[in-house]
Amino acid sequence: MRTRSVRVRALLVMTVALALVAGCSSTSTAPAAGLEKTDLNVAVVPALDSAGFFVALYGGLFKAKGKYDITLGNYVSYIQAQQQHEADLYIFAEASVMGPATQGMYTMPDAKVTDLSGLKGKTVAINAPKNILYLLAASVLTEHGVDPSLVHFANIKFPEMAAELQSGAVSAALLPEPFASGAEQEQGVVPLVDLNQGATTAFPIAGYVATKQWAHKYPHTLAAFYKAVEEGQQIADTNRADVEQAMMDIPAPFGVSRQTAAVLALDSYPVSHGPVGSVDRIRLERVVNVMQQFIKFPTFDIDTMLMNSG
Repeated sequence: MRTRSVRVRALLVMTVALALVAGCSSTSTAPAAGLEKTDLNVAVVPALDSAGFFVALYGGLFKAKGKYDITLGNYVSYIQAQQQHEADLYIFAEASVMGPATQGMYTMPDAKVTDLSGLKGKTVAINAPKNILYLLAASVLTEHGVDPSLVHFANIKFPEMAAELQSGAVSAALLPEPFASGAEQEQGVVPLVDLNQGATTAFPIAGYVATKQWAHKYPHTLAAFYKAVEEGQQIADTNRADVEQAMMDIPAPFGVSRQTAAVLALDSYPVSHGPVGSVDRIRLERVVNVMQQFIKFPTFDIDTMLMNSG
């Protein structure tokens, strides 16, 4: 197998140079043993959910859909975009399944709120409205007898949440790793509740998508990328040291310190040994079900986003 390399062309996006066998024989004169395209713009979120990508290809950060060849982000955003006809997407690989303490709600040590019932009428920081963290929080609140509609969710960027907690502007904040561990070490935030429980235990968080048009135009390129990512997923799911190093290597300002990397809670990283598009349909259907329960999402067929739905 030929080597893979990554080179940065922009601060928030990695340009991946693919130079590997696409996993199928070809007599094509296309570059790199059948690859239709060797430079890919890949955007991913700077979080533990993306560890498989970071391990495989050394970094890359998520930006808006439509500008890039491949993106890695939370399933809720992609399903919403598909249902609203903003994009026509394939989920071609899974990235992460929530693990214990990887997504949580945090407060300050001296906060008046000491349990979920204390959040009624209070403000909770969240990175985006009606998205993945809202679903997880709404599920846990409901299971503890708190109506989510009685809690005010304020949109605040992850890096700004700890300061908002310290100032008292918000009573709690929804933080995923690595932002949670970073805020615990630097600002002293403490966990109020782990979102990995009840109906959303081991919840599917993030996956890889490409537009259907792009996937059909560049099948060998997609297969090569998929193979590399699955290798990264396998390493991330079995070797903590590689995940820690990858999180430290993410371009500034998103990389973490060695001290933070050592205490990160980790997701699980699903691995497929099947063809491109081999994802767990039942697992992804869980996302749709929770969306319908808590944000009144309409009837939606997840098969419309799967490459191998039959």
